[in-house]
Amino acid sequence: MINTCNVIGSGFSGLSVAAHLSSSVKNINVFEKNNHFGGRARQIVKDGFVFDMGPSWYWMPDVFERFFNKFGKQPSDYYDLVKLDPGFQIIFEHNHSMKIPQKWSEILNLFEKYEKGSSKNLVKFMQDAMYKYNVGMTSLVYQSGMSIFELFRIDILKNIFKMNLFSSYRQHVYRYFKNPYLRSLLEFPVLFLGASPSETPALYSLMGYSALKQGTYYPIGGFGKVIDGMMSLCKELGVSFYNNHEIIKCNFDSNNVSSLVSNKGEHKCDYTVCSSDYQHFDQKILPSRFKHYSSKYWDKRLMSPSSLLFYIGVNKKIDKLEHHNLFFDEDIEQHTIDIYTDIKWPEKPLFYVCCPSKTDKSVAPPSYENIFILMPIAAGINDNKSIREKYFEIIIKRIEKYAQTTIKDNILFKDSYCVNDFKSDYNAFKGNAYGMANTLFQTANFKPKIKNKHLNNLFYTGQLTVPGPGVPPSIISGDVVANYIIENHKK
Repeated sequence: MINTCNVIGSGFSGLSVAAHLSSSVKNINVFEKNNHFGGRARQIVKDGFVFDMGPSWYWMPDVFERFFNKFGKQPSDYYDLVKLDPGFQIIFEHNHSMKIPQKWSEILNLFEKYEKGSSKNLVKFMQDAMYKYNVGMTSLVYQSGMSIFELFRIDILKNIFKMNLFSSYRQHVYRYFKNPYLRSLLEFPVLFLGASPSETPALYSLMGYSALKQGTYYPIGGFGKVIDGMMSLCKELGVSFYNNHEIIKCNFDSNNVSSLVSNKGEHKCDYTVCSSDYQHFDQKILPSRFKHYSSKYWDKRLMSPSSLLFYIGVNKKIDKLEHHNLFFDEDIEQHTIDIYTDIKWPEKPLFYVCCPSKTDKSVAPPSYENIFILMPIAAGINDNKSIREKYFEIIIKRIEKYAQTTIKDNILFKDSYCVNDFKSDYNAFKGNAYGMANTLFQTANFKPKIKNKHLNNLFYTGQLTVPGPGVPPSIISGDVVANYIIENHKK
């Protein structure tokens, strides 16, 4: 039995690793820098509105189920899920809207409407995506990434070429579909959550399986309820939580972290798991002799987008908005270039609008709307108040144009969040919102390692290590690290 493990950060990966270690560690302490627990899944509660500050898409429900099932629980023990119908809508030029239905038969009809014969191609595309999803979830995502030989297992080698690691996501999509609207529908998950579709391996078509086959869900009360549920479980398992504890240094005994030092004092440990920003801890907290990577290594990493976010409370209903709305009414290619190539603020941005009050009466006063806006932008870009306001004006005018109603004059509450806030609140490298881009050479074993190579008892979870960005991968990350610690401690 391990005596003490200190976990830095209370986001999804931190809660996951704490829960998974609970059967093998006597004392687990989770230290959170901020006042609120949950990392990027914090909430703003103001004037009857409840805003999710970060995650808003509930995909890959099997990952959440697997997590709670390990402890004899169900997600429904902690929060209520509803399946959205439509799952989301995409707004194209000329205010044309494509709504993605819940039923598979209706999705097939939708594809056929836009491109004759495409329903048959969608079936083939989805069979391929489901295969990747099943193989990925059973053989790949739970690998530690510590040894290249993990990839030489017979079950993985047998399927490696079927996983399309060496062709791009864009090539894969274009092979099946010609209609630009259908192509945009299938490409959006990687654009918003990972990298350029032309640089992302076709492996990630598995995201399409989750989006279109598994469907889009929503936890009543928002993603904060998922955090509350995971924290409740952790407390049931004996985990202790400490907010307003910023870790500022480590003490060492030979090649081991002997204690963490926060703004509140010293905290001894047998193991440390960094579930906060990997790059910050590696470069700013560890002394030179224990840094896992060089500053040049980090500077060369391609980051997923940062985001400009707005949280808006409106004193009226907006009929034409669905729960999830993707505004692809401008050139998707140019916005992609602005994020990943030219690194600049986009002239004609794409953006996402979440309106959870369409589904959930608890997040806004009666007859009011809760609106969350996200515009993906390049990580590390300059951020200030005037830039934020400039883009708010651009975005709100386009929403009003589509919705055919005024919104700006009906705003009761408004707040924003951007690069500087990600840096300040989460020490996020370059102010990233989603971690590291899913390019080929930043996938699986090519990601930063879960274990520090100089220190025997320091580990990392989260979006900058395996398996990657997003809520479900972060939950899996905690599972992977906990298993690695437990197995290797026995040795």
